[in-house]
Amino acid sequence: MSAVTQILNWISNSLLLPVIVLLLAALAAALISLGGFCANYITLMQERKKRNELLKSIRHDPALDLEKINTDGIFSAHLHDLVKLNFDELECEKYIAEIEQNYERELERTRFLTKTAPMLGLMGTLIPMGPALAGLASGDIANMAYNMQIAFATTVVGCVIAMIALLVNSVKKHWFAEEVNNLRYVLDRKLAGK
Repeated sequence: MSAVTQILNWISNSLLLPVIVLLLAALAAALISLGGFCANYITLMQERKKRNELLKSIRHDPALDLEKINTDGIFSAHLHDLVKLNFDELECEKYIAEIEQNYERELERTRFLTKTAPMLGLMGTLIPMGPALAGLASGDIANMAYNMQIAFATTVVGCVIAMIALLVNSVKKHWFAEEVNNLRYVLDRKLAGK
């Protein structure tokens, strides 16, 4: 039994460095995601007024000529693509489904971080606890303190990564749903006006 526990200890201790490296990579990915999120937020706020005015115009006049719309924003670019498809229902539905698929793929990255970061943080907590307890038992307080620092740091980093990813994922999910709903609304209005 002693050999089995020694093997388990060896495996567990050898995972500490990969876990820390993965946590640092996940932190970098979360920070990059947060930076992109902030840039998207600024762009979205700038486009929101223009988009709402366009939707209001379509609501009042479904036959509005959308070929002359400005394609600066994301929503306007999507509308322009619907115009290129001549508002053919089947083609437009396929196009909107592809947009949804792309959005889902984008959300999957942050969902993955939300789920894996706490696991990595927990692993980074539990792995050095064994050596910390062994240090405590042998009276090596310096070794115990070092391992406890690693344990708490990895927990905090894992939680921060998950928090950033959850924030980005939750807000983007609403943005993407609103975008798709608006595109479907425009398509329905145009089809009803034909």
